[in-house]
Amino acid sequence: MKKILEVTDLCKTYVINKRQNNVLRNVSFSVSEGEMVAVMGPSGSGKSTLLYTVSGMDSMTAGQSVFNGKDISKLRPDELAELRLDEMGFIFQQMYMLKNLSVLDNILLPARQSKANTLSPKEKHTYAKELMHKLGIIEIADNDINEVSGGQLQRACICRSMINKPKMIFADEPTGALNRSSSDEVMDELCKLNSEGTTIMLVTHDAKVAARCSRVLYIVDGNIKGEYNSTESDTRKRERVLNSWLLEMGW
Repeated sequence: MKKILEVTDLCKTYVINKRQNNVLRNVSFSVSEGEMVAVMGPSGSGKSTLLYTVSGMDSMTAGQSVFNGKDISKLRPDELAELRLDEMGFIFQQMYMLKNLSVLDNILLPARQSKANTLSPKEKHTYAKELMHKLGIIEIADNDINEVSGGQLQRACICRSMINKPKMIFADEPTGALNRSSSDEVMDELCKLNSEGTTIMLVTHDAKVAARCSRVLYIVDGNIKGEYNSTESDTRKRERVLNSWLLEMGW
């Protein structure tokens, strides 16, 4: 399958009080179209930094990240911003939404900002409602964001990430702030999107969440220590095998 993301010898170094902190060290991996990949590892291992760096949300110190044929390290800031807006979707643990807008208007915001989205305002509005209906939250379209549950708000964030029909979704702990029931609902929706062809890369500390993915990268001290692949269709069996593998990795 076609590679949508190819990362080669990626390094990320922060300098704090004149001391270097090498968060990522010569990381290399690729993601094919249609994959759903989880990134796991201990706290401080570089999971979120990896997600932000390969997607261009943070700058890299060295190496290369090629997204959909474009080397993001060579793009101007405005080109990179357009790439993230038009071809990538983002979901975070903290559900960043504007308090002065309704849930629907928050979902529509990236579509209104995108120059590449050629739908008319009416068509964008219709598509946003279609996404909300698909994720079972159409009834909260006109609500303020403080009037809905965390699970509903995270599903709204998924709708927002999909509004410009991205090539790939990057998710940083998308279930981290949710209870188990809401977490399962959100993962059900992400798995549905993936089954329909959307490529997803997510960071998680939850083995139950990672077991929903067909591939898991395990990162320690800024290096990918191991990779888990599974073709097992039974999620419970996959979770048991994954947990055993994580213990071998030192989880």
